[in-house]
Amino acid sequence: MDAIKKKMQAMKVDKDGALERALVCEQEARDANTRAEKAEEEARQLQKKIQTVENELDQTQEALTLVTGKLEEKNKALQNAESEVAALNRRIQLLEEDLERSEERLGSATAKLSEASQAADESERLVPRYHLKSLSPNYPIYDLPHCTRICKILLKFTENY
Repeated sequence: MDAIKKKMQAMKVDKDGALERALVCEQEARDANTRAEKAEEEARQLQKKIQTVENELDQTQEALTLVTGKLEEKNKALQNAESEVAALNRRIQLLEEDLERSEERLGSATAKLSEASQAADESERLVPRYHLKSLSPNYPIYDLPHCTRICKILLKFTENY
């Protein structure tokens, strides 16, 4: 009987040890399950964050594409405007050169006109004198062609200007 009692006590000790181990294992299992649930929750939260970041990345890339397109359009417009300004500057330069030449021609034409006007005034001043001389009997007829030639030259000169 002693052997059975010892055996029973040994079994009871084994049972108590097994129960303790089972309780410890159950506690460890509960702790592991809690940690697993926390890890799964963190994984879900990280997955949500990843999805949010990916959406923001897509939106940012679309915005970048739009802004890049607008920038290219603005650069083209800038290049067109610069070439237009260059063309207008060249045209201004040509017009200024043409203006200078026109002013020079105007100056020379004005000077020639002034000379022609003076010559015409001189001719008009001499006309009555030669007219009177031509009526006088002392005036030689041979000077008349000379006067006619002078008048014709003066007339051509004034008609050109």
